Amino acid sequence: MRIELATAPGDPQRPNEDWVSALAPAFGQGGVLVALDGVTPPRGTDGCRHGVPWFASGLGGRLTELSGSRRDMTLERILAAAIAATADAHRDTCDLSHVRTPQATVVLARWDEERVEHLVLSDSVLLVESPDGDVTAVRDDRLDRVPREVLRSTAATDALRNAPGGFHTAAADPAVAELAVTGTLPRDRVRALAALTDGASRWTDTFGEGDWARCLGVLREEGARGLIDRVRTIESGARGDARGKRHDDASVVFVEL
Repeated sequence: MRIELATAPGDPQRPNEDWVSALAPAFGQGGVLVALDGVTPPRGTDGCRHGVPWFASGLGGRLTELSGSRRDMTLERILAAAIAATADAHRDTCDLSHVRTPQATVVLARWDEERVEHLVLSDSVLLVESPDGDVTAVRDDRLDRVPREVLRSTAATDALRNAPGGFHTAAADPAVAELAVTGTLPRDRVRALAALTDGASRWTDTFGEGDWARCLGVLREEGARGLIDRVRTIESGARGDARGKRHDDASVVFVEL
């Protein structure tokens, strides 16, 4: 088995708001991967004294621990429990009702000798490769359905954030776990997995350098850091401003089962 993780801040002067982890199989229990992309709020407007990196690390740590230790719980229940515990950790000091309370996208996968489970919430992506090389991108496309002109307005975007008919992230409400994209595959139908935050997935979905199968091929050939380096090279060139900000936090977890 091969497991690789890489993460790079979009701006070295700012904290990296992504968070990634992986657990290797132990005692026949199987493994886990987690990737979170913290949502950057307008400065000073999230009602929290701790900040997004604190939230992402707290939520990510709980997701990793529960996914590895509670094989009896579904990934939806694990996400709900992790959100609730993280919210409780700052409920007494912060305004968790604020629309910009710290929040993150989530990719979560867990496998054992029989099956591979997955969960995706918001716009990070999970790539699933079959034994014959076909690659499926598991995505929550609700944010993609929001018109670009709406996303240019903070107020209009916030009106759709964790709201009916809008898009959803892991913030302070455990009920959002029920809205995640989930699924289960037989273990023998999965050869590799890759979780990418949108700072890394833009190699395919923004810059169009290759399809998802080619993206996974880059990971296999050049490693997780290799894909991020490719993204940074493009961003530093003439096409680097193709999507809003030139650089974004970028993270990858790559697993060959």
